[in-house]
Amino acid sequence: MKATSVWKRLSGAALLAIVLAGAGAAMGGCAYSGVAATPDGTVVITRNDLLLFGLLRKVYVCKVNGGAMTCTETAAP
Repeated sequence: MKATSVWKRLSGAALLAIVLAGAGAAMGGCAYSGVAATPDGTVVITRNDLLLFGLLRKVYVCKVNGGAMTCTETAAP
């Protein structure tokens, strides 16, 4: 069995990590969400992303009735 050097293994692992990180950034972009509650029991949930300049932005307004939530999708501001 032929032994490979430590540097060759580390450089191969580093190259693989860089390629996977780049592919993940290109495919997924950056996304975040936020949740806010109002005193009347309304919950506003936003999902934002930076893919295509926020084209996939979604806002949900939910009413809490006891243990159930009724959510509707609304237009993003």
